Amino acid sequence: MKKRVITSLVLSAALAFGALTGCGAKEESQPADTTATEEATQAEADSASDADKKITVGATPVPHAEILDNIVKEVLAKDGWTLETVVFQDYVLPNTSLESGEIDANYFQTLGYLDQQNKDAGLHLSAVAGIHIEPMGIYSEKYTKIDEIPDGAEIGIPNDPDNGARALDLLVQKGLLTSKGSFGEDASYTEDSLSKDKDANPHGYKITPLEAANLPLSLPDLDAAAINGNYALEAELPAKHPALDIEEFDDETTVKRTNFLVVKDGNQESEKIKALVAALKSDEVKKYIEETYKGAVIPSFIDPQ
Repeated sequence: MKKRVITSLVLSAALAFGALTGCGAKEESQPADTTATEEATQAEADSASDADKKITVGATPVPHAEILDNIVKEVLAKDGWTLETVVFQDYVLPNTSLESGEIDANYFQTLGYLDQQNKDAGLHLSAVAGIHIEPMGIYSEKYTKIDEIPDGAEIGIPNDPDNGARALDLLVQKGLLTSKGSFGEDASYTEDSLSKDKDANPHGYKITPLEAANLPLSLPDLDAAAINGNYALEAELPAKHPALDIEEFDDETTVKRTNFLVVKDGNQESEKIKALVAALKSDEVKKYIEETYKGAVIPSFIDPQ
C-alpha cells in the first residue's frame, strides 16, 4: 500500500513538473518572425516615398514636352525627383486633366487663355511661373513676303478667343489690317464681320477661324495663316516655310504672350511645384531653349502678374 502511495505521489509530481515545464516553455517561446511584416511595411513606405518624388506634367508636344523631357527631367533628377510628361495634342484636355487631379501641373498656355478657360469652363487653376514665349508667325506656302499676299486672300487664324485676338493683333501689327474692328468687344462681331468690315479690313481678306492645332495642316488650302509657335514648330514650318513675319513684344505683351506653368489652386507652394519651378527656370533650361530653337522660342522667366 505504501508503495502504491509513493508511486502515485512520484507520478503526480512528474506530471505537475511536466505541466510547469510546458507552461514555462510556452511563456519563454520566441516571438513570431516579424521580418516579412517589416519588409512589407518598408516597401509600402518606399513606394509612397517614390510617389511623393514623382511629378506629372501635362504639355503639348513642341516645345513644351521637348523642354521637359530633354532637359528639365535631367535637372530634377539631380535632386531625386522623377518627371513624367503626359503629352496632349490640344489646348483643352491639359486643363481639365489638371482640374480633375490626373496631373500635378501643365505647361502650354498663356495667362489670357488660362483666364478664359477658368471663366468659361469653371476651372480653378493658377499660373505659378512664366517660362518662355513662342512668337506667333504669319506663314504661307504660296508667298514669301507679306506684301505678296493679294487683296481678297484667305487668312486663317485660331478659333479660340484669346489666340484669335492675338492673331488679329499680329495682322494689325504687320499692316494687313488697320484694326480688329469690334472683335472681342461686340459678341455679334465675328470673323465674318471683320472680313466684310472695309474700314478695319481694306484689303478684303477672308478671315477664317480654325482649330489652332489644324492650321498647319490647312495651310495649303489657305493663302496665309497666323499660327502659334508650338504648332508651327511641330509641323517644321520654320524650316520648310519660314514665317513671313513674327510678333514683336513690349513689356506688356511679354507678360501677355509668355507660356506659364499652371497648377490647381492650393498647390502653388507644394514641394513638388517649387522643385519644378526651380528646374524650369534654371540656367540649363535657358541654354537649351536658346541653342535648340534659335529664336523660334524665347526664354521669359517671369512671375505671374
